[in-house]
Parts: sequence; C-alpha cells; structure tokens
Amino acid sequence: MPARPSVLFVTDLGYQARGRRYCDEDIQLSARLRADFDIALCHPSDAAALMDGFDAVAVRNSGPVLHYQEQYEAFRAEAAARGTRVYNPLSGRGDMAGKQYLLDLTAAGLPVIPTVDRAEDLGRLPASAQYAVKPKVGADSIGLTFLTPDRLAGLAYGDILVQPRIDFRYEVSFYFVDDEFQYALHAPDPDRRWILEPYRPTGEDLGFARRFIDWNTLDHGIQRVDACRTREGELLLVELEDLNPYLSLDRVAEPVRDAFAAAMTASLHRFLDAPLRG
Repeated sequence: MPARPSVLFVTDLGYQARGRRYCDEDIQLSARLRADFDIALCHPSDAAALMDGFDAVAVRNSGPVLHYQEQYEAFRAEAAARGTRVYNPLSGRGDMAGKQYLLDLTAAGLPVIPTVDRAEDLGRLPASAQYAVKPKVGADSIGLTFLTPDRLAGLAYGDILVQPRIDFRYEVSFYFVDDEFQYALHAPDPDRRWILEPYRPTGEDLGFARRFIDWNTLDHGIQRVDACRTREGELLLVELEDLNPYLSLDRVAEPVRDAFAAAMTASLHRFLDAPLRG
C-alpha cells in the first residue's frame, strides 16, 4: 500500500486567547485530517527543526508571531531554502507579510478602514473623535490603543498605523479555503467580538470578500476576511488573515464543520500534487 502524505501541523496548544480555545479547534481539526494524512503536531518554535521529515507543513493556530519572531523568521528562511511546502504558502500579501497591505489597499482606494503610518498623512484620514493606533507587527489586538486627535502629533511614527475609530454596527468574517467560500460569522454585539453567530452573506457581501481573496493571489490555503459594517451599511476591511486564521469552528453547525474539513483535506491534496514554485 502506498505511503500516505505526512503533514507537520504547527500549533501552540498552550496559547491563551481571549474568548477562544485555540487548542480545541486544532485538536479536533487535526483529528479529522488524520483520515487522509499522517499528522504530527508541533509548537511553532520547533517547526524548522522538524519539517524535513514531512511532505508539508500546515501552519494553524500558532499564536501571534511577535511572541516567537526570531524562530518564525528562521522557519521562513529555512523553508524557502529547502523548498519546503508550507500551507498557507509563504507568498501571502495579507497579515502574513505584516500590516503594509492596509496602507497599500488604502492608497488603491479599496474598501478598507483608512490607514496611514506617517504624521504628514494624518490629514488624509476622515475626522474622528478617536483614532486607533496599533503596531505594524501587532496581532490579536496587542498594543492597540485609542487616542484623541490632539495626541496623534507626538507619536513616534514608522512602526505604527493610525486609523479612525469606526462606529460600526457589527463585525463579520468570511472564511475561505483556496478561493472557495465556506461560511461566514458575525458578532452582533460590537463589545463582544468573539461571541459569534452564523451569518448569511448577500451576493454583494461575497463580492466584497472575494475582492480581497483575489487581490491576495494565494493558490492554496485558508483565509479569513474580517470586515465591519458601518452605520451607513458599507463593509470595510478590518483584516486579511492569511497566516494562521482562527476559524471559530465551534460556532458553526456540524455539517458546516464537516464541509470545512473536507474542503481543507481536498485543498491539501491539491497542494501536495501541485508543482513547487521556485
């Protein structure tokens, strides 16, 4: 009998996230993938040392990279040098590459929360009673603060982003495997970001989300498009998570979880069968 493909499943089972249990999701999802693959779980700081023994590396709920930045950079460098198959591929243009994409999308006029990173560009932002200030390498709201306009001038620009604080009705997330939409969830109460409920997107909603999936040009992998619905009804991009998007699979019905696991399984098979890019 031919050998089954092997996958190193990178996860931080000990990471404590607010309102979520990352470990439960990865334990259950890796168990589903085990039907088709030989799976081993490892901490992100161990991935570079272990990855040679596997056909592919799948980065899942590995926690904020800033907690192990040096190891992550070493992993990326080693994977590129060895031609290791990493899922998601390391060519992502979203959060995988930092927050520069928020600036790029703002400059391109796409529907994103307006973002600047220089004091001289503050005038390009819409007037707001408060502004969100966050580090360019931040994640999971680490380092996020809200400041009044008079406090923006004295900031040390270069490593931070500034956005107007949006008075939104709710946040909504769209989940994709490769370029196929899987499900959507929303947080009806803006003060309870991770109390999520199933959301039925309109065709216009999906067109909004797909615009960013197409922009990212990833052939394979899992992506989450996070958006907020303004008081005027417009969707604005909050985040394009293409590194290790938490999936909130505990918030969807079992048939949806089954469909997602099947889609990821099929995606991994396609990924392993595809020619390696140089």
